[in-house]
Amino acid sequence: MAKLPPFPGTNGRRDWRTAFDAIRKLLANGDDTTQVFRIMRALNVGNAPMNYGKFIATEEGGRMAYERVELAERFVDKAYVAQFAPGTVGAAYRNFLETTGYSADGLAEVSRINREEDMLHPYAWFGRRIRDTHDIWHVLTGYKADESLGEAALVAFSYAQVGGLGWAFIGGAAALKSLRVTGNTLFARAVWEGYRNGRKARWIAGEDYEKLMHEPIDAARARLAIATPVAYLRAQRELGAEMASYLSTRREKPGAAKPERLAA
Repeated sequence: MAKLPPFPGTNGRRDWRTAFDAIRKLLANGDDTTQVFRIMRALNVGNAPMNYGKFIATEEGGRMAYERVELAERFVDKAYVAQFAPGTVGAAYRNFLETTGYSADGLAEVSRINREEDMLHPYAWFGRRIRDTHDIWHVLTGYKADESLGEAALVAFSYAQVGGLGWAFIGGAAALKSLRVTGNTLFARAVWEGYRNGRKARWIAGEDYEKLMHEPIDAARARLAIATPVAYLRAQRELGAEMASYLSTRREKPGAAKPERLAA
């Protein structure tokens, strides 16, 4: 396969100073999703060409890249989300939106601190595609989005799936801090399990999501080889809600909208 050129305007060097500043802020407040995108921009050097090249090397990926559907536009359409039959991935996603209060355009808005997000470029389009399906990955894997544990586990799963040192940096930092905060290894083991499950699963970033949403969720998990997260479920049960969300500083008020989150 021919090597694709780098993302326009990048110099190929990682910005560790920005990454450490952002991870410090993220570990102090897991709800500060802006820091996630700072870390991704600082550390995911070379990730865009790698994943886009892998995507267009497949027959379906080439077609989807040619069509360039913006998935966020689909997922914010209430009529589109309402169409899915009970038991499907789409129905589970609809329930996710209703119970968490999250939305596809919430992540899109936060991610715009990186100017590359809205570029008219194939790499940027594929990056938006991964961003906009993040919550569907929550649904497929069973990792909760409104707790630090579930986000950290999915971050590790994502690193195994699409690479990018930023994912590993976030998941590893959350796991290391958990050893001190929780006093045991349950959280860290769940994060490591997320990475291992991501390695075993099929490449979910290459899926046709408009078809996937109509698929029965149990069948989709089996086809994609997404394992039951045993260590995660144990950690969630034994740590309890407070420790499973130890990085969150949010104090919810009745009726208040929840901020979209992406990581621990």
